[in-house]
Amino acid sequence: MVSGPSYVSGIAEAPLLGETIGQALDRAAARWPDRPALIDRAQGALGLRWSWRDLAERADSFAAGLLALGLQPGDRIGIWSLNRAEWALTQFAAAKAGLILVTVNPAYRLHELEYALNLVGCAALVTATAFKTSDYLGMLNTLAPELAAAEPGRLHAVKLPTLRRIIQIGGTAPGTIPFDNVAGLGGAAERDRLAALAGTLQFDDPANIQFTSGTTGSPKGVTLSHHNILNNGYFVGRGLALGEQDRICIPVPLYHCFGMVMGNLAAVTHGAAMVYPGEGFDPLATLATVAEERCTALYGVPTMFIAMLDHPRFGEFDLGSLRTGIMAGSPCPIEVMKRVVGQMNIGEITICYGMTETSPVSFQSAVDDTLERRVSTVGRIHPHLEVKIVDPEGRIVPRGVRGELCTRGYSVMRGYWDQPDKTSEVVDAAGWMHSGDLAVLDAEGFCNIVGRIKDLVIRGGENVYPREVEEFLYRHPKIQDVQVFGVPDPKYGEELCAWIRIREGEGLTAEEVRGFCDGQIAHQKIPRYIRFVDAFPMTVTGKIQKFRMRQAMEEELGLKAAETA
Repeated sequence: MVSGPSYVSGIAEAPLLGETIGQALDRAAARWPDRPALIDRAQGALGLRWSWRDLAERADSFAAGLLALGLQPGDRIGIWSLNRAEWALTQFAAAKAGLILVTVNPAYRLHELEYALNLVGCAALVTATAFKTSDYLGMLNTLAPELAAAEPGRLHAVKLPTLRRIIQIGGTAPGTIPFDNVAGLGGAAERDRLAALAGTLQFDDPANIQFTSGTTGSPKGVTLSHHNILNNGYFVGRGLALGEQDRICIPVPLYHCFGMVMGNLAAVTHGAAMVYPGEGFDPLATLATVAEERCTALYGVPTMFIAMLDHPRFGEFDLGSLRTGIMAGSPCPIEVMKRVVGQMNIGEITICYGMTETSPVSFQSAVDDTLERRVSTVGRIHPHLEVKIVDPEGRIVPRGVRGELCTRGYSVMRGYWDQPDKTSEVVDAAGWMHSGDLAVLDAEGFCNIVGRIKDLVIRGGENVYPREVEEFLYRHPKIQDVQVFGVPDPKYGEELCAWIRIREGEGLTAEEVRGFCDGQIAHQKIPRYIRFVDAFPMTVTGKIQKFRMRQAMEEELGLKAAETA
C-alpha cells in the first residue's frame, strides 16, 4: 500500500480566465479575425465556413435579435438540435445576451422534453425541424397544440406554461420564428443594449443548464457559470496543446459538455477551428472530414473510434494530419487505444474524466504519458482543482485505497436549478462535490476509476440512470414493480435490462413494454432485455439486490464485462 493521503491539488502554470464567454469570443475575433472558427461540413453543397470575425459578428446580430424578441438577461433559452452551425451560434449569442442556454438532448421525447422545459422555465426554444426519425416540430405540436394558431413569439401552451418563443431551424412552421430571421430583428437600440450588457455581465453568472439525474430518478438541471465552463474548456485545450493552427473534429454531441465545453470552448480560448462532420455521428463522414479538412484533433467515445477503425473504407483516408484528441465517456480497451495511436496517427490522444456537475473535466492524461498510463488511468488532476478520495464516513483514505472521489474548485457547479435540497446532497459544506464514483489515487497522483456508487449505466458513452427509466415504466398500468440495471455488452459497454413484476391478472409482453417507451423516452433508455419475474432478490431488510439480477442475466445470456487494462 502506498503511504500518504489520497489528496491532490492541480499545479497551474496559467491563471484562471476572468471573463465571460462573450468576452472570450470578442478576444478570439480580435486576435485571430481571419482564422477559421467554424466549419460545418453538412450545410450547403460546399459546407459552411466562418472565420472568428464572422462568428463574432453573427453572434452579435443573433443576440440583438433575441433581445428584440423580448428576452431578458437571466431568461432560459433551450436548444433542441443535433450538431449544426446554428447550435454554436445560439451558444455564443445566448452568452452575449446574458441568457442561460438550456441544452436539451436531441434524443428526448415527449415526456422528457416537457419535464426539462418546465423544470427550468424555458422562455424560448431553438429547435431543429427533423432529423432521421425524429420529428421535432411534430413532437412540439403534440405537446403544445396551441402552436399552430399562435402568433410567432406569443405562444401560450397549457403543458408548457413559460414557453413563449419557438425559433425553428430550417423551416417556417405556423407559430414559429424562422432561425434565419432572428438576426434581422435587432436594431440600433438592441445593439446598444448588447454593448451595455457586455460591461455588466459577470463571469459568475449562470450560462448553461444541462440535465442529469442520479438515483433519485427525475433529471436535475446542472447550472454552470461562464467561469465554470470557459475555464474548463481552456484547460482541456491546454492539456491538448491546442493553438490557432489546430482543427478539432467534433463528432460528439454539442448538447453534452464533451461537445460544447471540451470542443467549442476549448476552440474559442485557443483559436482552434471547430469542425462538425455532420449532425449525428457517422464513421464514414468523420473519417472523410478528418482527411479532407486536415484535422489535427479528434474527439470521441470508445465506440466511435471502434466504428471508424472497423469501417470497410478506413484504409482509403489519409489521417496523417491528426496529432491529438480526447477519448472519454467510458473505459477504453487497451487494444483499441493501440489501434487509435498506430492506425489513426493520434499519438498524443488523451483520456479525460469528470462529470457534468464539474464542468466537466477534473482529470486528464498528458499528451506524453505512456500508453499504459493512458489506458489504465484517467490521468492526473486538472489545474486549479482539488480532489480527495474518502471512505463512507468522509475521511480521506491512504493512497492506493479505493473510496469516493470528491472534487473542489472553480469547476463545481452553482447547483441544481431550483433544487437546493438536491444540491446539498452532493455538494457539502466545505464545497466538495461528491461524485458517487469509486476511485484510487497512486503515488504519482494518477487516478483510476474502479466502480460506481451510483447505479449508473454507461451505454456507448451515454449516461443512463435506471431510476429514471423505472419511474417512467411505473406509469404503465400493467406494471406493478420494475427494476432496471446494466448488463455487459461487447459493442456499447453496457445495455439496459428490466425485470418487471406484472399486476395480478394482467398479461404483458416485451414488445408491448418497448412500444410503451417508443417515442416517449430516448432510444438508449429503452431496455434491450426484458424479463418478467414474480419477485426480486432482496436482503433480509428488504433492500433490492441488483447485483444478483445482473449475475443471473450474465449467466443466462453468456455475457461478461469487457476486459480493460
